Amino acid sequence: MGFTQREARRLIRKAVSRVPEGENITHLNIMPMMDMMTILLVAFIFQAATSATALTAGTVTLPRTLTADELKEDTATLIITPIAIVIEGKSIVGIHDGDVDPADKEGGSLGLKITNVTKFLAVLHSQQLVKQLAADPNNHELPELLIIADRTTPFRLLIEVMFSAKQQESNYKRFRLIVQKQFPNAPKAP
Repeated sequence: MGFTQREARRLIRKAVSRVPEGENITHLNIMPMMDMMTILLVAFIFQAATSATALTAGTVTLPRTLTADELKEDTATLIITPIAIVIEGKSIVGIHDGDVDPADKEGGSLGLKITNVTKFLAVLHSQQLVKQLAADPNNHELPELLIIADRTTPFRLLIEVMFSAKQQESNYKRFRLIVQKQFPNAPKAP
């Protein structure tokens, strides 16, 4: 809704006429505006936190598939990006040239177990089990780990991640690898 210049001047004159003569406006009540800005700040911080995974996953080019299986809502997410392994939006360990630093692996450069990934997944797995049992005590399905990786991710790195997740501490037994859906008539991916 826009005002013409004439209407705006009329509104200003009307507002000024309400102030008794000789009195000046000495203060403005900014408390409502501060309340509004606080609410907006909280909303923006929440939105930034929830969109962090989407931004991280955006750097991953998925391979193609023909499956139509649906995902569970409570599935934990692990993303292998070109620069880090990210679990539930938190960067756990860095990646350089398609490999994890040997210091982060049990057994050095030849080791398969990435200790920080195993530790983080152990805590996450136990939290998932508690939530799952609280929601349905008769549900004995094992929690799943959703792995999102770029099609250029080295196979060894994918094996290291899955090996780390299967360890007794973290105890993930079911994995889903996310790939981009390919439709039957679509051209083949390069």
